[in-house]
Amino acid sequence: MPPADAHTGAGTGPSSQAGTGAEDTLDLQLPDEFLALFGEDEPATVTPTPIPASLDGPLSLKESLARGGSTSTEGEDVSTGTVTDAGPGTPGVKSRLESSDLLDNPAEWGPVTTPAGVFQLVPVRMERDLAVISRWMNDPAVAAFWELGGEEAVTAAHLGPQLEGDGRSVPCLGVLSGVPMSYWEIYRADLDPLARHYPARPNDTGLHLLIGGVSNRGRGIGTTLLRAVSDLVLDNRPQCARVVAEPDLRNTPSVSAFLSAGFRFSAEVELPDKQAALMIRDRAHRAQL
Repeated sequence: MPPADAHTGAGTGPSSQAGTGAEDTLDLQLPDEFLALFGEDEPATVTPTPIPASLDGPLSLKESLARGGSTSTEGEDVSTGTVTDAGPGTPGVKSRLESSDLLDNPAEWGPVTTPAGVFQLVPVRMERDLAVISRWMNDPAVAAFWELGGEEAVTAAHLGPQLEGDGRSVPCLGVLSGVPMSYWEIYRADLDPLARHYPARPNDTGLHLLIGGVSNRGRGIGTTLLRAVSDLVLDNRPQCARVVAEPDLRNTPSVSAFLSAGFRFSAEVELPDKQAALMIRDRAHRAQL
């Protein structure tokens, strides 16, 4: 399901249209965590870590980020979700997203200064963020590609498996100058069904993105944030050599944003739900593009 300003979706099933260039040659060395999925050993148990009582109450976004967490802001209501869970954000329990190292913990990547303002990825909490994400998903420009319009339960069903999973996909709010304005999914492309459709390499990291507000579209903000977030991935994931994305080929603004952000077009890929443009940003070429 692709996004509106700049997004990628995931697919399932083999494809013969993935790139065949030397740079995209398949590396058959599988990551340890992938092999562990087929092992006989029991997975290690994560011991819940209590959250200080001082964080149980509402904080401003500025206060929360200063303490390493996140919450709603005065300028944007992101706290009216009606669905709660026993996952991220539950007092007294450390979330799987926060404890998993499959993506080197995006919650700890910190803010970065961009030409558009100070930007930070804040991992989603269902009870706090569902309403605003669902509202964005019902924007016609977004719904045309993400296909998640409708009741909040539709968005909750999309978020739930990620929040309750092993951390291979981390949904985040993009907070720009203190205001939540975009939705992101940072995911392990090499452990995703997408890997069946292109020559995946160990630790390939994928991006999905939607820009929530109309006022932030069409002004180059998508390009600015794509470069900033892909830089965050490469800076904080030393084993990741490539950031990948697969926007819908029909989504010309999205493809253009990725190209302007330093990604290269690698191949046209046929996925079950769309014809996608496989976009890749290489660590080795990040200074040149």
